[in-house]
Amino acid sequence: MLRNIDIWFLSYLKQKLLKRGSVSNYPAHICFCLVDHFEPRWNKVELAKELERTDRWISGYLPLVQKHRDSEGIHPKYSFFYPIDEFTPQVLEKIAGFCRQGYGETEVHLHHDNDTEEGLRDKLEYAKKVYSQYGLLSRDKASGVLRFGFIHGNWALNNSRRDGRWCGVNNELEILKEAGCYADFTLPSAPSDTQTRKINSIYYAENTSKPKAHNTGVDVEVGKKPNGDLMLIQGPLTLNWSKRKFGIFPKIENGSITLKNPPNEKRVDLWVEQNICVRGKPEWVFVKVYTHGTQDENLKQEYFNNLDKMFGYLEKKYLLHYVTAREMYNIIKAAEAGEKGEPGEYRDYLITK
Repeated sequence: MLRNIDIWFLSYLKQKLLKRGSVSNYPAHICFCLVDHFEPRWNKVELAKELERTDRWISGYLPLVQKHRDSEGIHPKYSFFYPIDEFTPQVLEKIAGFCRQGYGETEVHLHHDNDTEEGLRDKLEYAKKVYSQYGLLSRDKASGVLRFGFIHGNWALNNSRRDGRWCGVNNELEILKEAGCYADFTLPSAPSDTQTRKINSIYYAENTSKPKAHNTGVDVEVGKKPNGDLMLIQGPLTLNWSKRKFGIFPKIENGSITLKNPPNEKRVDLWVEQNICVRGKPEWVFVKVYTHGTQDENLKQEYFNNLDKMFGYLEKKYLLHYVTAREMYNIIKAAEAGEKGEPGEYRDYLITK
């Protein structure tokens, strides 16, 4: 679990020394986003199994989400990152039906390998065409153009694997931005070697047309004009010293929710303590965690029971706002612009459904 820790350990130490994890000195608003690498075709199963997994997820998740509300009285919001390379019309219709009830939104996920710039552009345009036909994705309020959030399959954003697999496009960040991507939500990816040196951050990654160009970047900051590069919204990455292998080595906390790694109270607090925020706006904390909801082990009732407990703990302890990926981006942009008030006022700040 500690493989490739050399990539980001110095950043972890620096944040610890700066005591960045403390949010006890102000009444923090927690904007919580659960993103799903929603892959019911996982392990290349047949159509019947795809549909069964999707139905099982909906029947397991929907009853529990209807029980919960945040500080604004809003139900938990789900962000499906559905892979266009595994597109099945019947599955996407089921996802769209769930979203129409107001419980979630859908964004773009993509697995590709040994790709080209032209090939990537074609895939993104195809995704926009298909998803918009189902009433999914969002639009820029000013221009009306389609916009989307993105998660890269196999974590290999911008050709970031050492072996060059599962991407192939060194200027992927630039192409994503040109295609209408408002932000990338891939990270963290530890313990993969695709993990960046920069952690627990919301930042603009400069496109240098080199592999792993997002290894560093400029933090989003109140009152600073964006430099035009793609925004990356990272989830929490730290070490969990309360869970040790062989009683010695801490485990990596990367925000992954699985049946075997349930979201208990200690983990939830660790997510919040990373204090991922816009510089100059520490009272708005952004917590983005992820799951692979349609993998078979995560379709067991125990998995959904664990989500139920997680939502309950968040609602009991924190000044909470459930948000989709799009809403999280909008609130971040509002903070960057120096807007005042409550974060929930800015769910549709720049990009709307």
